[in-house]
Amino acid sequence: MNIRVSLDNRITAALQLAGAPEDVTAIVRPSTRPEFGDYQSNGVMAAAKQLAMNPRELATKVLAVLDLTDLAEKIEIAGPGFLNIHLKNEWLAATCQQALGNERVGIALSEPQQTVVVDYSAPNLAKEMHVGHLRSTIIGDAVVRVLEFQGHHVIRQNHVGDWGTQFGMLLAHMADLEVQGGEISMQLADLESFYREAKKRFDNETGFAERARDYVVKLQGGDAECRVLWQQFIDISLHHCQQAYDKLGVSLKREHVMPESAYNADLAHVIADLQVQGLLTEDKGAQCAFMDEFKNKDGSITPIILKKSDGGYLYATTDMAALRHRNNTLKANRALYFVDVRQGLHFRQVFTLGRKAGFINESAVYEHMAFGNMLGENGKPFQTRTGGTVKLADLLDEAVERAFVLVTAKNPDLTEAERRAIAQKVGIGAIKYADLSKNRTSDYIFSWDAMLSFEGNTAPYLQYAYARIQSIFRKANYRSDDSCVIKLNVAAERTLAMKLLQFAEIIDSTAQDGMPNQLCNFLYELAGSFMSFYEACPILKAGVEPSVRDSRLQLADLTAQTLKTGLDLLGIEVLERM
Repeated sequence: MNIRVSLDNRITAALQLAGAPEDVTAIVRPSTRPEFGDYQSNGVMAAAKQLAMNPRELATKVLAVLDLTDLAEKIEIAGPGFLNIHLKNEWLAATCQQALGNERVGIALSEPQQTVVVDYSAPNLAKEMHVGHLRSTIIGDAVVRVLEFQGHHVIRQNHVGDWGTQFGMLLAHMADLEVQGGEISMQLADLESFYREAKKRFDNETGFAERARDYVVKLQGGDAECRVLWQQFIDISLHHCQQAYDKLGVSLKREHVMPESAYNADLAHVIADLQVQGLLTEDKGAQCAFMDEFKNKDGSITPIILKKSDGGYLYATTDMAALRHRNNTLKANRALYFVDVRQGLHFRQVFTLGRKAGFINESAVYEHMAFGNMLGENGKPFQTRTGGTVKLADLLDEAVERAFVLVTAKNPDLTEAERRAIAQKVGIGAIKYADLSKNRTSDYIFSWDAMLSFEGNTAPYLQYAYARIQSIFRKANYRSDDSCVIKLNVAAERTLAMKLLQFAEIIDSTAQDGMPNQLCNFLYELAGSFMSFYEACPILKAGVEPSVRDSRLQLADLTAQTLKTGLDLLGIEVLERM
């Protein structure tokens, strides 16, 4: 259960019984210091201000109608009207016991359940995936996993770029190679090289650029031969993407691809619908939307261009069609777009225009989940030593190889196959966690040494924490036993239990904010709480009473299950041994 939400609801109800306005809430938060209890409610003061009465007087009235005897040991009025809530040890222990016997570690499904569309990854199929696609892919995938864990119907939308001028260039190059009798699939094995060759011809070869533009017209016009070439290119490109997704351990599959081309037939209708509603203005031959919401200080308005003067469509047009599809066909209650922060204005304009046009239901929530850049240790965009773009596949291979070196140094007695298996999970987990543990709206510095460290807030540290608990279980020959009872007799046991029971709160906030770093921070704090518990509360030492040992083993078990569940939601695998 979400303790904070439960307390918030019950105290809010008591506030209203005590005469507070209906719009006032309890504002419950975990306490920052032990002497203030486990949770603190600040809502009395806001209510008292509206009622023009003494906050402590209102707090006294609230306590008179508030019944928390089932879970709270005492409730204190502190300062100008804070309510400090001290939870019962017996209730905490019993709630942990219930969570231990639950495959969802005690976390209920969310109500109401929604249909949530998540737009993430979205590579350009003209090239192989590179590090620039990493953040959207893994942050989006972590949020998708959390939303599905809550019970929502999540629709993945991989809005890949498979349309536009650059494809004319590539198709012209493909057509020439086919005439020469070359094996196209072999040529496309390295998309980067293929793209560079086509671009070189486009920039330097007489007549090639004009032919490339002709291919764009043919492609958009539905020319059969052109479509065959295009489909061959798309299939091979998507195969490259899927290899990266599988290696990275994200849940995207081919069926989640919803490319730009899928909306091509609707683009003219989008323009027509916007024109009928008077939302478009012709400006220098282009169809634009000028909205007062985007007025600059000098009075000018930054427009969103939907159709170029030459009749061509833009990303904005496709995004409007996608928005309408997600609203009308997919019936999204909520839509999340994991796209970098530089596209902030674009999405504000698209969402605003979509609402004006009635393309989005009033009750639906559309959010741009912006993220910053991944930077090298020099503070500049992450690149190869020669200044080139780092391929995602190469980055992942290097992560696994570096992890293998570390694992070999720590565990030379393991077989190479065992070390390789561990390195795969550690390397990929380290790459993902290093990104997910950062606030997504900020830039972050990519550092091999930091992300592969077995100390600090890293994936290897958390994987080791889980493996260490499994080691304890093996030594104790532990098997979960329903007859054992969790008891919280010392401070470290209680601290660990409190942390474990805050998991539901973190799941809810991570899903609401689209911030996986909240879950990462919780797991890191949980691992730290367990280490403190393990040092203060002997489990396997001689002289520990069997009932105490069994209680502590069950707390360790719930910790392991929570770590495993949390890491799985981040797309990171655990290890039984490290």
